[in-house]
Amino acid sequence: MLRELLRPDWLLDRTLAELPLQDLLDQDIRALVLDVDRTLLPRRQAELPQSALLWLRAARSRMPIHLLSNNPSRQRIGAVARQLQLPFTTSAGKPRRAALRRVLGQLAMEPQQVALIGDRLFTDVIAGNRLGLFTVLVKPIDPQGRPCQRDRLQKLELRLAHWLGASLG
Repeated sequence: MLRELLRPDWLLDRTLAELPLQDLLDQDIRALVLDVDRTLLPRRQAELPQSALLWLRAARSRMPIHLLSNNPSRQRIGAVARQLQLPFTTSAGKPRRAALRRVLGQLAMEPQQVALIGDRLFTDVIAGNRLGLFTVLVKPIDPQGRPCQRDRLQKLELRLAHWLGASLG
């Protein structure tokens, strides 16, 4: 059971800003739920890298997006959401399902039509998989919009998932 929860539908060796939007549309994805910290915003930064901003604008023109963060800072997450006029949720408590269920209710779509995209296996992927969403694990983003080179946490999570028997591509 845990092995299945730890397996993203799509494991990318690149950031969200490099994710081909058309590939999601081809999977019948009609809405996005996005993690914020380290998925959209680099660690300890408040400004979106230009590549992430451009990707978000393109995605927003094609489908609804909701920002879902475990970060309790309404100010920080809200600033990103306001920049793109997106709804957002803070203190989500991922991998718990309550906040994500509320977001799904607002989107009024079937779970398999919604992609949850994040950089954390043990929060983002597990939360999305628990509710049947299409889950995408991306590399954490650095201030230039490239994959973070010193990402020990995701590497540790992937090793632990492999040790637990999850097949990760």
